[in-house]
Amino acid sequence: MYLFLGGDVSVWESDVVGVFDMDNTTVAKSTRNFLSRVQKEGAVVNVTADLPKSFCLSFSEGKEKVYISQLSPATLKKRGEGL
Repeated sequence: MYLFLGGDVSVWESDVVGVFDMDNTTVAKSTRNFLSRVQKEGAVVNVTADLPKSFCLSFSEGKEKVYISQLSPATLKKRGEGL
């Protein structure tokens, strides 16, 4: 099944490693370093022009990808529970 992240973007639910709250997790330097690294590698997909509320880390075919979403982690969790 797919998890709809916003815009026109969906990912396989089985590829999702985690969904993280943007405000809470970006306080940590390690998270900021991780996001900076994946941005430089071109592995970030921004699915919104709005203020981001969460990011979803997925791992598929040996590659990690981060999706920045305007949807809250709680909303994404509810969508994932139906799968």
